[in-house]
Formats: sequence, structure tokens, C-alpha cells
Amino acid sequence: MTDENKPSKEQRILLIMRKVLAAVVKDTAPSGPGMRNVLSETTIEDVRQCFGLISARERELTEERGIDLDLRPHYVDEPKTTTVVSMDSLKKSINKGPSDKDPKH
Repeated sequence: MTDENKPSKEQRILLIMRKVLAAVVKDTAPSGPGMRNVLSETTIEDVRQCFGLISARERELTEERGIDLDLRPHYVDEPKTTTVVSMDSLKKSINKGPSDKDPKH
């Protein structure tokens, strides 16, 4: 892994904080239906806000590194927005030179 692909110290801290916070939520979740959560509503809302802040900062750091965040899955039946051009056809057109029909050349 190159240094530019290596997560920064801040990114590693955010990742660990996210994991620890998720583990606390999981460990304190009610174990059955009808059971009350051990965390107060205020604490639950604070945890939600922490997750939101972590996500926002991770997004900022990723954007600063120039990584595209708008990647979406592509489905088989989805219309294609790009055209594939073979390199061989490009080489042939370059080697052929200007067309006889083109009066500019």
C-alpha cells in the first residue's frame, strides 16, 4: 500500500471511534421485544449525532484526497453512457493517414 492510499491518523481514529460506538450500541441494545433500552433518549440522540459527525468528517477527508464518492452500482439492463473504442481501430486510423476524400489535407 502506498503512502497516499494509506489512511491518515485522523481517518484511523474515526474508523476506531465508529467501531467502538457501534459495539457499545450493539452491547446495550435490548435483548428481547418489549425490553427497555438501558440508554436514555438523550444518550441515544447523542450517539446518533456522533455517528453523523464521524460520517461527515470521513466524507470531508475522502473528498480532500480526491476520491470519488458518487460511485453507484451499475445494473445489466441499465443504458450505457460510454462507448468502448478498440485500440486497434485507433492505430489503423492513425497509420492510414488523412483520407483522400478530405480536401483539407
